[in-house]
Amino acid sequence: MPGVFHRSLFLSGPAGRLEASLWTSSLTDPPLAAVVCHPHPLFGGTMHNKVVFQAARALHALGLPVLRFNFRGAGLSEGEHDKGAGEREDVKAALDFLAAEFPGRPLVVAGFSFGAWVGLREGCGDARVTELIGLGLPVNDSTFAYLAACAKPKLFVQGERDQFGDPTRLATFVTSLPEEARASTSVIIVPGVDHFFAGKLSEAGKAAKDWLRARHPELKTES
Repeated sequence: MPGVFHRSLFLSGPAGRLEASLWTSSLTDPPLAAVVCHPHPLFGGTMHNKVVFQAARALHALGLPVLRFNFRGAGLSEGEHDKGAGEREDVKAALDFLAAEFPGRPLVVAGFSFGAWVGLREGCGDARVTELIGLGLPVNDSTFAYLAACAKPKLFVQGERDQFGDPTRLATFVTSLPEEARASTSVIIVPGVDHFFAGKLSEAGKAAKDWLRARHPELKTES
């Protein structure tokens, strides 16, 4: 990707060091900064996952600094998997890092699958986070009930044939949300793909990019 300034680093996490990758750009005063959270580490999920990479790439194309990191126990990150509880603390550590690197900037939390379940939960309760993006929400076997109390703007991008997050079940869940939370939620269904958006990864990334750019007309596409 042209214009990418890449920095490999370790974050200070509550269970030890967290392996991370930060993309910045030539934009000296970015209006937002984003973190993208990866899928389930016990099933091979890392920050190098294709969906995570594509989402990060799409957000970075708007000139945003984008941080990816490995949850505890994944890749070179220290600690052990904690069924989502400790991983929320890992997300907070990532947000703390972004807030220190880009003080005063609103933050965006994006996540794929397990990363959406954990990341959106932490992002809902963090005042520094203004927008949330979930890709492939695993609504079949994970509860997202916490979103009932979250009125922050949210985008859900789901595959039409998602085997872990049936779009019909997702639609029913969104309809069940209180009015304020429901009104702040947008859903985009990518046709003809499963949980991993195989063959249409760019469409999933474009959905996130277009949604964020519509909310922030000042964002400019860099690549």
